[in-house]
Amino acid sequence: MAGRFPGLPVTERLDRHGNAPGWAAVLAYTDDGESVGYAYGNAIESDDRWWKRVAPSPAGEYADGPAVALKELGVRVPWRKTGTARRLHDSLLAEYVNEPYVTLMVNPAAGGGKVQRLYESWGHWSIGTSQPSPESPVLTVMIRPTLGRRLMLEAAPRTGPTG
Repeated sequence: MAGRFPGLPVTERLDRHGNAPGWAAVLAYTDDGESVGYAYGNAIESDDRWWKRVAPSPAGEYADGPAVALKELGVRVPWRKTGTARRLHDSLLAEYVNEPYVTLMVNPAAGGGKVQRLYESWGHWSIGTSQPSPESPVLTVMIRPTLGRRLMLEAAPRTGPTG
């Protein structure tokens, strides 16, 4: 899970994160109403404490304007490795149209490194580390363009030699 805080009950995290500006969440359920997974995050600005805890300081391209902080992404065991996590991730990012980047924090040891590699396969890359609290492990801070930004970059006219 991105941005996971060990020992902090879910309700406390939701109370704190859910009051943040630009908070959004997506939930996945089966047709029978059984919960499958969730993702949530919020919009952050350049002065947000998120960026202040990243070492080394992130490049201005990423941190000088608005961004999306993906705080948590979770999928129940029976639905893992089904593409559900990616759909939740992308559905959450579709909620944000004014933020050019999405950032997240991941424990590099989670799943023996599989969780970080999964985010890398979705286009995220490491920009530093963060330790949100003394009890927390050192987390890898990752970033990538949001879906809207990626589409804009893909649609931009190509420059360079023609032939």
